[in-house]
Amino acid sequence: MPRPATSSNPAPAPGIIVTTRVIAATPREVFAAFSDPVRLALWWGPKGFTSRFQQFNFHKGGLWMFTMHGPDGTAYAMTQQFAEIVPTQRIVVHHFQPGHDFTLTMTFVALDRGTRLTWDMQFADPAEGERVRPFVVPANEENFDRLTEHLAQTAKS
Repeated sequence: MPRPATSSNPAPAPGIIVTTRVIAATPREVFAAFSDPVRLALWWGPKGFTSRFQQFNFHKGGLWMFTMHGPDGTAYAMTQQFAEIVPTQRIVVHHFQPGHDFTLTMTFVALDRGTRLTWDMQFADPAEGERVRPFVVPANEENFDRLTEHLAQTAKS
């Protein structure tokens, strides 16, 4: 099955990775898939990854701590903090990892046919952003695939 309209901006500036997709769901439905930790854990991460949340405080200043488990069994501990939450419009998250710090801004724009979801990742160290770009771009697409599938399954329920 082909992917819906999607685009990953190749390089707006060093250390900035932008991925966008139109999703056949309302901004409210897409936002709900992020704001509910039970739902988020079902689809968060690239293909083959699972996530186990230790802490999910969905409010400005709240921490989101979790472990992503790769298909090979490798565990990746993550610590993030919510910097801004505007329901159905925007979520800003600071990701803290030595040498791999970035800010992720997720925007939800209503369209006639769904929601344009954009992830704008700005790395504190532009060289690190460029180093991980070959992994991050396809991983973001896989994350969008999983979100799209989750929303389709939820709509059927």
